[in-house]
Formats: sequence, C-alpha cells, structure tokens
Amino acid sequence: MKRAFGMVYYLGMLAEMAIRLPHERRRRQTRMVIERVDWSERSLLGLMFVGMFFIPLVYTFTSRLDGADYRLPREARGPTGGVGTAVLTIAVWLFWRSHADLGRNWSPSLQLREGHELVTEGVYRSVRHPMYASMWLWGVAQALLLQNWIAGWASLVSFLPLYLLRVPREEQMMLDEFGEEYRTYMNRTGRVVPRLGG
Repeated sequence: MKRAFGMVYYLGMLAEMAIRLPHERRRRQTRMVIERVDWSERSLLGLMFVGMFFIPLVYTFTSRLDGADYRLPREARGPTGGVGTAVLTIAVWLFWRSHADLGRNWSPSLQLREGHELVTEGVYRSVRHPMYASMWLWGVAQALLLQNWIAGWASLVSFLPLYLLRVPREEQMMLDEFGEEYRTYMNRTGRVVPRLGG
C-alpha cells in the first residue's frame, strides 16, 4: 500500500514537471528586467525540494521512516489513495491552470520579464497566488498519501518558510511595477483562497 500511494504521489510530480518544462524553456529565452532572487530564497527552494522529493523518495522506497507511520481510515485511503488522490488531482490541475493563465508572464521566482503584464483573468480572477494554493493542496495530498509523520508532512513544513518569505516580497515587487492597478487587484482578491463576496 505504501509503495502504491508513493507511486500515485510521484505520478503527480511527473505531471507537474511536464507542465512546467515548456514554460521553463520559454522563460530561459526571455530577458528579465527585474530579478529579486537572493540566497535565502535559493536556500528555501532547496529545503522545499528535500521536503517534496527527497524525503518522500526515502519513505516510499526504503523502510527507514516506517516507525513514524500512521494509518487513515479505510474510507479516506481507498484503493488508489481516495481523498489523497483527489486532492493531488486538484493540486495538479490548479498548477497547470496557473501556468496556462500566466503564459509568457510565468517565472519560477521573483522576476519580471520585459513587457510583463498583470494577469487578472482565469484562476487569477479570484486568487492572486493560485500556484501557491496548489502547493498547499499538494502538501495536504502528500500527508494523505504518504501516511508518515515525517514524509507526509515534509512538504507543508518545508513550503511554509518559502511562502512566508516570498509572498510579501512578490506582492511588493508587483506594487512597485503596477502600482494602483495591483493594489486594486489585491483589494478584490484573496491570496490563496477566493475572498468571500469578492
């Protein structure tokens, strides 16, 4: 069961890599005019890689972390991970939709390209950071699929510091670039959850 759920988890990861690859290729061919990436962000991205990839890999294919296992009720597990697979599917869809809606404006970090546009349509109509919302959902799916206090929760624990550091800096960068247009957008949208009545 552990390995089967781990394979579902890694299929989700392969899907996200396939989604990101063409956007990354296009970004490398685009001149960035603003870049605010520093050592702290690079370190936190490395930590996130450990939490989302390395620790789950150790858990799925070895017995080193088995002492920290827990078991969800059968209804939540299901034959293919049940709720965990459903949450992972939503996370991957939101990850894809975020990239598709950003198009040429996508960047993996605190960067703005030449001719950068403010995207406020698609999933960005209600949420300013749907890609981060997909990462939170990913973390929940990881905890449901990899039923282990270390491997299951590693993504949420490793993503939290990056989220807390990056989002205020990203929003300030957008305010610096787009001014009142971005402030108006902030006032009618939620960060990762749609604003009620927005």
